[in-house]
Amino acid sequence: MSGSTIIFYMLAALTLVSGALAVTTRHIFRAAIFLLFSLIGIAGLYFWMQYDFVAAVQIVVYVGGITVLIIFSIFLTQQAGNLLPRQKMRRQVFSALAAFCGFALTMLQLYQYSFKNTIAQAVLPTVSNIGDRMLSVDENGFALPFEVVSMLLLAALIGCIVIALRSKPATT
Repeated sequence: MSGSTIIFYMLAALTLVSGALAVTTRHIFRAAIFLLFSLIGIAGLYFWMQYDFVAAVQIVVYVGGITVLIIFSIFLTQQAGNLLPRQKMRRQVFSALAAFCGFALTMLQLYQYSFKNTIAQAVLPTVSNIGDRMLSVDENGFALPFEVVSMLLLAALIGCIVIALRSKPATT
């Protein structure tokens, strides 16, 4: 087994274990930290595949932005040490069923898609080429996905503000 394969398996294990712990822990702050490590593992996989720009965006946007917003909202609500409530069995079963259906749909789409070999030359990863692709609206452009990601970030920011402004129950 080569060193590259070992690194891949270590990054994959970090991502999967951290993701599973983020979903299953009842400590909200620990869930945010496990999410952070899972996103770092994904960025490591991008670096491993030599997609440096995507890895850098992963770190800046998701690790640096979303996770910090989540941790910020946790501390604003002063619930960092609280346990999350136990979920009812019905919700757990529904969540597992939804995850399975999403996985099955993804595998079905991958199975049905006919991947084609290309003879086109790869685009050099210069700042100019990346900028042209990011702002392009044609077939090979990324303007629409870029806007979708910006909407996701806006939704996360609004969610953090709503969590931070939620009124605390009155104690008597």
